[in-house]
Amino acid sequence: MRRLFEFGGYVAGALLIAFGVVALILGVGGRSDVRDNLAREKIEGSPDMTPAEIRAAVDQAGLEIDDLPDCTVAGELVDRGSEARCFADYMRIHALQGTGGRVYAEMGRFLTASGEETNDPAEAEMVDGRPVPNRARDLWVTETALATALNMAFFAEQVSNFSIVVAVALILAGIGFIVLAYAALRWLPDYERRRA
Repeated sequence: MRRLFEFGGYVAGALLIAFGVVALILGVGGRSDVRDNLAREKIEGSPDMTPAEIRAAVDQAGLEIDDLPDCTVAGELVDRGSEARCFADYMRIHALQGTGGRVYAEMGRFLTASGEETNDPAEAEMVDGRPVPNRARDLWVTETALATALNMAFFAEQVSNFSIVVAVALILAGIGFIVLAYAALRWLPDYERRRA
């Protein structure tokens, strides 16, 4: 029976190490994919993507925005998840500057002949039989789509990092199982027999 438990401990340890190695390979590969995909987009932070510069631009525009980014990507190639998230935060501020501080839900879908916003297509100015879209709202939609993609890159890199941490824990647990099986079921009984 002792041999069965010893063998079971070795098998459990080997399986944990194997799962850990696979998780480690997947985690490192996933993080590498995120970084490679970000780098190939050639996204570079504009000069105002520093906390001081964006604060000055927001103040100059007369906007009241409290949640300004506190990171910097000015002049940097965005090729890491944290940089992608930072860039997305600055994109949001740029979009707010373009919309006068209003978010998507605060703008009308269309523009009237006098330039007013409306959600009613019947009130909108018509060009070629179609209502004129509100460009500021379209800007917000574009920013949201791009920022979501950048935030997903950040999330994917964090999941990869978590996978790497779990992989290391699995490998250590597997080694621990093997050591425990050896110590408790082989070394300790032999040691106690010799002492007796």
